Amino acid sequence: MANRSATVIRAVRPQDRAEALAGLQVADDRVVVRVIAGVGISEVRQTLATSAPIVRAIPLPTVREPCSVTVTYPSHPIPDGLFDRLGGALPVADEAAFNVFSALTGTLTTHYWYLATLSDWAARQGIPSEEAERYVRSLFQGVGRSLGDGTRSLQQLAGDHETPYGSNERIRTTWFDTANTETLTKALDAHLAHLT
Repeated sequence: MANRSATVIRAVRPQDRAEALAGLQVADDRVVVRVIAGVGISEVRQTLATSAPIVRAIPLPTVREPCSVTVTYPSHPIPDGLFDRLGGALPVADEAAFNVFSALTGTLTTHYWYLATLSDWAARQGIPSEEAERYVRSLFQGVGRSLGDGTRSLQQLAGDHETPYGSNERIRTTWFDTANTETLTKALDAHLAHLT
């Protein structure tokens, strides 16, 4: 099947790559889009024994809507064109930059866990769990929509949602202090080291 396709997309878990790529032959006139976290182009090229263009990509589940930017490296008109139709392609300069974006992708479930923690806290205060979760979901869906405004930086958006000395500023400055910032930074650094 790969030999009849102009573009070959390989999307497997890193630990399954040897089995998934074993015996696959890709002609040099094809384009390979490789969606395998933490596996560089040189390894895939060696495994496939091809000189075909190999493009790394980080498509996220929201491409199905389509509203998610997909990071690619190197830039290539075929996969970039595909991802432009699915929310936008973001070609980056090199694999080091690609790995930074890949590390950021590892924070998605942390966001959900943060929301679950808020909901669980409210339930411990006597709020029915269903009501707490419904409120937290609606609260952050509204915040999520504001992210579509690319004219304001993330810091500006935070400021726009705060009243000086108000409750949002109080929680942000109390919880997101230097220690928590450093912990998050260290976690990202360790994840980036794992990916590279």
